[in-house]
Amino acid sequence: MNANPNAGIASAIAAALLFGASTPLAKLAISSADPVLVAGLLYLGSGVGLAAMRGVRSASGVGEKETPVSRKDLPWLAGGFFAGGVLGPVLLLLGLMTTPASAASLLLNLETVATAAIAWVVFRENVDRRILLGFGLILLGGILLSLPNGQSLSISPGAVLIVAACLCWGIDNNLTRKVSGSDPFQIAMWKGLIAGIVNTGIAFGFGSKMPATSVVFGAAIIGFFGYGLSLALFVRALRDLGTARTGAYFSIAPFAGAALAFAIGQGQLDGAFCAAGILMLAGIWLHVTERHEHPHVHEPMAHDHLHVHDEHHRHEHSADDPPGEPHAHSHGHQRLVHAHPHYPDIHHRHRH
Repeated sequence: MNANPNAGIASAIAAALLFGASTPLAKLAISSADPVLVAGLLYLGSGVGLAAMRGVRSASGVGEKETPVSRKDLPWLAGGFFAGGVLGPVLLLLGLMTTPASAASLLLNLETVATAAIAWVVFRENVDRRILLGFGLILLGGILLSLPNGQSLSISPGAVLIVAACLCWGIDNNLTRKVSGSDPFQIAMWKGLIAGIVNTGIAFGFGSKMPATSVVFGAAIIGFFGYGLSLALFVRALRDLGTARTGAYFSIAPFAGAALAFAIGQGQLDGAFCAAGILMLAGIWLHVTERHEHPHVHEPMAHDHLHVHDEHHRHEHSADDPPGEPHAHSHGHQRLVHAHPHYPDIHHRHRH
């Protein structure tokens, strides 16, 4: 679809809410199972669930006709799947073996830092003072939410592994942005299937036993919503907002998880939670009210994604192109110079 900041913001926040809610629900439903196997079941639940959903949508003809994943997407997807779907979870689980949960929660906020730093430094995504301040407030809220009570933090081998896991997820988020023009549900489906098969294979290879049927179904349902739909919405947001801004919105996931945990009796509402909420809301407000406008150049390019015919899509069609709008097909862009409010979406990845 064409860049739609409001839809992108809604997708990013919805992705964060779904992923955040999955943590306390997983703790309730599958706290007695092997963690590596649980990770595999969560991913398999997301992959199988999305595959079934795509099959139903395809058979019924309902839904937008997104651009399918192509051969040129595979290197980016492979790198992202390995970094974020396989290596990241394994490093996290190894780190959790020797790291207190309170310290781990604090360290996991570094995923947002890694995502934004790679986007800004490596991929040259635009950032200004307003966005940087909003990012800082959201991150500070996440840190405040996960500060340990009366415990000191230390740089242990386990902590280093968790930091490495955050770096892997930051790499994954940035590589996934490179293919965000393709079908987000297909991307999330394949990631779930591949990561699920690999992680369950690792678990069984180290002697894990299949848990009770209720645990398997619980993990599958939680994985479908908290990992599958969440990732698909995250990819849609990457398309409209860019990596750093999507990552900032997604970092409210711990707040969503804590709120649900309080609602179901896991923990007690305190001042830190309220303060974190205020900081995060302030940061989100700074991002939502951003207005970035300047004369910019669109260089000639060709790509394939879901779109309507707006000022960025004034191309001719062949007889083989799909009718109606929105639709997806390979199309070209001529050089264009203009000025309007924009985000670093798939059409605005220019230098500043």
